[in-house]
Order: sequence, then structure tokens, then C-alpha cells
Amino acid sequence: MKTIKHPDQISSTANRISVRQLKAIFGGSIGNLVEWYDWYAYSAFAIYFSSSFFPKGNPTTQLLNSAGIFALGFLMRPLGGYIFGRIADQIGRKQSMTLSVLLMSVGSLLIACTPTYKTIGLLAPIILLTARLLQGLSVGGEYGVSATYLSEMASKNRRGFYSSFQYVTLIGGQLLALAIQIALQQFFLSEEQLSEWGWRIPFAFGAILSIVALYLRKNLEETQAFENQKLKPKDKKGTLKELLKHPKAVATVIGLTLGGTLAFYTYTTYMQKFLVNTVHMSKEQSTLMSFFTLFIFACLQPVFGALSDKIGRRPLLISFGILGTLCTVPLLTTLSHTTSQWEAFFLLMAALVIVSGYTSINAVVKAELFPAEIRALGVGLPYALTVAIFGGTAEYIALWLKDWNHEPYYYWYITFCIFLSLIVYVFMRDTKENSRLNQDSQ
Repeated sequence: MKTIKHPDQISSTANRISVRQLKAIFGGSIGNLVEWYDWYAYSAFAIYFSSSFFPKGNPTTQLLNSAGIFALGFLMRPLGGYIFGRIADQIGRKQSMTLSVLLMSVGSLLIACTPTYKTIGLLAPIILLTARLLQGLSVGGEYGVSATYLSEMASKNRRGFYSSFQYVTLIGGQLLALAIQIALQQFFLSEEQLSEWGWRIPFAFGAILSIVALYLRKNLEETQAFENQKLKPKDKKGTLKELLKHPKAVATVIGLTLGGTLAFYTYTTYMQKFLVNTVHMSKEQSTLMSFFTLFIFACLQPVFGALSDKIGRRPLLISFGILGTLCTVPLLTTLSHTTSQWEAFFLLMAALVIVSGYTSINAVVKAELFPAEIRALGVGLPYALTVAIFGGTAEYIALWLKDWNHEPYYYWYITFCIFLSLIVYVFMRDTKENSRLNQDSQ
């Protein structure tokens, strides 16, 4: 005879599931925040340490060299996406995320301890590059695995909301880097001290934070979706051969990432330098502006994620595509000529609201395209390839065009890439209603 559960028992079970999910979201997100803090600390403090690693010269040229190493770090991300995606699909999501954060701590520690160009010559930028390549390997694996983990741990009707916390913590990592920068600028160190040795502090702090994240991730639960497919043959999980059986999903990941990642890195990572180099704000004003706009941007992610659970993923992506195509050139052109900090703030916020249509849900959309046995690799590898080519080179291309006095060309470049993504958004199916994640629970 079938036993009917008492309502209190049902409520208790629901609460246990909710607590389990919240612990998973918190544990996965905190590790994600630390990973991205370490990644973004490089970009935030490049305005101070670029002269320590490269010969004296034009400030734009020094930033260009730093941006070049930033871009080279991105070239390791596809390899990281492959290695850690394969580990996640074959051994487990938790193990993969634990290894990636350990590798990130090594990279941060290297940067914190590397002597300057004046002390060891060419060896200084070589060690800096090595550390950045290690960080690129780590963060390349982080995105696909954490997107998979958060999406698989979320309940069916709240996947957009829960998975949006990947970008909350991703942006949170940048906010933490900026907060430390503001504290050092405003209260503790002079600009000369920051340029001489103070820039090492955030990297040392990042190495310590990574150890904390390592502990948190070791205590995470594995996802049920992974447990359900553990008995499948090893050659069916996390291999390129299996990934290539899903060409449409791979192409969709590349297409929907193309414009979004370029816009995201322009308005977040590169924007601090843009405000200093083009808008002619002080470094302190630029840091404060970036901090407050990114804080609001982070708060918007769950709102847009929850909205996608109501109306679907496609409407948000299409809105980003249309507004990004139409508004990028006017926004950046006006921003480049403004002399008002308030006008700059509202222009930058308008751009970030538009980009939220992509950032808040792109992780869950990618996870919904692939079956569990190939999900982490399917999300991570094509995403990392696209980000390496377009996101990783954003700063370098922008600075290079500025150095050649053709900065507006960069605005049109972003517009064209967003338009290409818009074409993908228009013709793709809405993954909320056609999610491969639903099949994992069947």
C-alpha cells in the first residue's frame, strides 16, 4: 500500500532540498568569486605595475604590453576549458572546481613575489607571463564547470535565478579587486608607493583567499546529474569525440558568446583604463566609477535571471542584441567626450543594463544545450575559445586603435560582433523550454 506523507513531512523534504541548494550555490559561488578576483586583480592594478615589468616609455605603450600579457592569459583558457571540463565530466564537478582554484592561487603568488624589470631584466615579464598563463588555465576551466554545477544544482523553475549568481560572483571578484584598490588609494598608500610595491598586496591577498576557497570547495556536494551518469562508459564522457556529436550546440555557444563577451570585457575590464586614458578622469575617479557601476550591475543579475525563468531566455538575449547593436557607438562616443562624472555614470550604467540581458543568463543557456556526460566540456571549451579570441583581445585592440588615433573603429567592431550574436539569438530555440537539464532528472 502506498504511504501518504504528512504535509509536515513534505514541507520538511522541500526545506532540506532548499538548504542543500543554497549551500551548493554559496559554496560554488564563493569559489567562483575568489577565482575571478585573482583574475581581475591583474587588470585593476595594471595601471600601477605596468612600469615595474616593462621599460620606461609612453604610458599607453606600457599598458599595451600589460594588455598583451592579459590577452595571452586568455589563450590558455581553451586548454583550461578542455582539461577541467574533461575532469568535471569524467571524475566530478567538485573535484574539477577544487583543482582550478588551487592552480589560481599559485599564479597569484607568483605575481606577488616576482622582482621588477629593473632588478632581473627580461626575466620579470617572462615570470609575469608564466603566472598569467597559469591563471588563464585555471579560469578557463572555472567558467564551464561552475556554470554546469550551479545549473545542475538549481531547481527547474529557478535555474535562471540561481545560475545568475555565477555572474554576481564573477563581477563580485572584480568589485573586491576594486574595493582593495580604493582602500589602498584613499587610506593607506600614495600613488608612488602603489607603483613601487603596493600593487603586490592584492595578489598576496588573492593567494590567501584561494586557500579559503579550496577548503569550501572540498566540502561541496556532487550534483545529482553527474551521479546519474557515472556508470556510463568513460569514452562517452568528456571527450572531444562526444562533443563533436553536438555541432549545433557548440556553434550556438560560440555565436551567443561572441558579442556578449566583447561587450562585457569592454564595459568592465577595459572601462577603467578607458575612463583614465580617453575620458581623462584621474585613476581614483576611474576606480570609484567602476566600483559603483559594477556593484549595481552585480545586483541586476538575479533580477534578469529570475525574469528569464518567467518569460524565457531568448527575449533577454534578443533585447541585448538589438540594443547593443543600436546603442554601442552612440554610448561610447558620448562617453568619450563627456566632462561630467554624472553623465559618465549614467552612460556606463545604461551600457551595463543592456549587457545584463546576456550576462545574467548565458551560463544557464549553455548548460541547457548539452547532456550531462558532455556538459562541462561543452559549455567550457567553445566558450573559452570564443572569449580568448574576442574578450581576451578587447583591451589590446582598443588600446592599439587608440595608439593609432582610430579609437572609434573599436566601437564599430563591438557593434558588428553583437549584431552577429543577434542573428544567433533570433534563430535559436529557447533553452528554457527545450532544456537538456530536464532530461537528467527523468
